[in-house]
Amino acid sequence: MTRLKSLLFRETRKILLIVPIVAVLAAGGARLGTVLTAQEPVADQNAKQREKNLASGERDAKQLLLLMDRDQSGKVSKKEFIGFMEAEFERMDINKDGELDVKELTGFRLVPHGGSPHR
Repeated sequence: MTRLKSLLFRETRKILLIVPIVAVLAAGGARLGTVLTAQEPVADQNAKQREKNLASGERDAKQLLLLMDRDQSGKVSKKEFIGFMEAEFERMDINKDGELDVKELTGFRLVPHGGSPHR
């Protein structure tokens, strides 16, 4: 009988030690789940913003392609690129000193060859 009581006492003690540990782990897991769930909308928002920025960049790149692509091949050659940049530099250099200052750069607007200004 004493042996049975001793065994029962040890088992009860194990259970009493295990219960608080399980409770702490469960609470920690619940908190971690809450934190992760709270971060999901932020991650979704960041992903949507990246997609929006990428789409905006693609629109800008297509607009630049249309401005620079003189032969309308759908590509910009080095000659077309350099020619476009030289023409823009000359147009922006209002005082014709061969340098662009802050005032000239802040008034910068892209102008297609033979067209109206674009931003």
